[in-house]
Amino acid sequence: MNTENREQTPPMEGISEEASRNTLALNPLVGIRGQDFVDGAGTLFKAIVNEPKVAAEQWLSFLSELGSIVAGKSERAPKAGDRRFSDATWKQSSLHSGMLKAYLAWGDAVSGFVDKTSLSNIDKARAHLVTEILIDAVAPTNAMLTNPAAMRNFVDTGGRSVWQGLKNYLDDLTKNGGMPSMVDQSAFKVGENLATTKGGVVFRNELLELIQYSPTTPKVRKRPLLVTPPQINKYYALDLSPDKSMVRFLVDSGIQVFCISWRNPTTAHREWGLDTYVAALDEAVDVARDVTGSDDISMMGSCSGGITSTAYFATLGSAGQQKIRNMVLAVCLLDPNTADESAFGCLMTPETMRAAKETSRLRGMVDGHELARMFAWMRPNDLIWNYWVNNYLLGNQPPAFDILYWNADTTRLPAGLHGDYLDLYFTNPFVNAGKLTLNGKTIDMSRTRVDSYVIAGVTDHITPWKGVHKTAQIMGEGTTFVLSNSGHLQSLLNPPTNPKASFMIGTVHRSGPDAFMASAEKRKGSWWLDWRDWLHARSGEEVAAAASLGSERHPVLAAAPGTYVFD
Repeated sequence: MNTENREQTPPMEGISEEASRNTLALNPLVGIRGQDFVDGAGTLFKAIVNEPKVAAEQWLSFLSELGSIVAGKSERAPKAGDRRFSDATWKQSSLHSGMLKAYLAWGDAVSGFVDKTSLSNIDKARAHLVTEILIDAVAPTNAMLTNPAAMRNFVDTGGRSVWQGLKNYLDDLTKNGGMPSMVDQSAFKVGENLATTKGGVVFRNELLELIQYSPTTPKVRKRPLLVTPPQINKYYALDLSPDKSMVRFLVDSGIQVFCISWRNPTTAHREWGLDTYVAALDEAVDVARDVTGSDDISMMGSCSGGITSTAYFATLGSAGQQKIRNMVLAVCLLDPNTADESAFGCLMTPETMRAAKETSRLRGMVDGHELARMFAWMRPNDLIWNYWVNNYLLGNQPPAFDILYWNADTTRLPAGLHGDYLDLYFTNPFVNAGKLTLNGKTIDMSRTRVDSYVIAGVTDHITPWKGVHKTAQIMGEGTTFVLSNSGHLQSLLNPPTNPKASFMIGTVHRSGPDAFMASAEKRKGSWWLDWRDWLHARSGEEVAAAASLGSERHPVLAAAPGTYVFD
């Protein structure tokens, strides 16, 4: 067997890295439904029927390219970075090379047809979504007989790879809803090798647990930081393995850290809305202030947790500084009208929003696992076919990667909160004052001004960075804006040990994101270090670290990571 051709399995590190760039971190502003994909397919079919001339032209163009391929004159090649065809056989074998070029030519013809139709821009985007799913699905790498690495592995293992692949398929059919598993879940356990930073639950109400982390330095900054994670994912994304734990980094930097761990709701909690979460968050803030003896806190919110944090902060109005002195928002869209560049943009219409709201109202909640399956079909190469090949055709086990384990540990959203988030699409209350009232208090961002630090990811497909720049503009002039060189979750998990990290930094630009890019400073390394210094300058004087967690009024109820995280 020729070992020069071997790249018989996509390296586990590569699979993990690709998938981690496409973690769900689900955006609850989006109501993804299977019907939306069906409607896109219907739009495509109507275009074929109504514009046969365009379809015929693309077909003839494809046949002409096939002739060039057979004659050996085609220079067609995969896009740079397409790992599916990295096996040397795709270049060295004339049969496989021709198959690859024919596949690429057909895909370009199908995509070209959509571009040349008279469909509206939104319908073209939906049609492209459907055609990309189809094109990705029929890639020759996805079939046993046309995947050279899979066939070679079959021979090398004496057929055992096929039996193992079949076993993996049957396991996923019964345990994972028929979707290829992205992670070896047996390798991780929350509280044992994930979310291990020491701390304790010092407060619990019906919606949340408040975790206080144990100091690791003899002195700490008096003003604490309270972190509000998204409600659709578990909180421990910021406390994964110790080497990439943001919580541990902050504690080691002398910051007093508190973190919200949301309860995983059921249909019994269908009425919980944004006002319910804001009220619960206010209770947690008061506990953090009481435990530390600080009059006010710094608050951090990521993704939809940033929306909740900002909504809460805005309800405090001009008196906000009495409780919150600094705001940190990460990968958070406060203006949902800036989400059109996201992976979900073509699905975000008033009709789909209303339909999604009605669906969750009838069901009482939104299931994170169902959203995850829908989202996977919007990134099928990274989130489906990658694992189809690895798990089934090659007979390998999925990788053991902490980010992917967290990614699979989704939660539910109560219908009330989901509906309130979707309503933001119509009211845009962080831009339009007076459009949202929570617990009797009307939101007006012009009345709330604190020092703010906003982080975005340049390759983020869930909360596009230009939209996050708008978030920074909403927070006011003087806001520090950081643009990390990575995607949605990876822009947050950016420890100083990351050799590939870099970021742009500057003051938010009133002229928009392009003006920011033109004037910002580019730095190598992790933005965590700059953020640490920013927090130090705004977290008060150093005081002796407390000998124990909690207080007399708020004793420790359970060790971190608490109990709600296991719901």
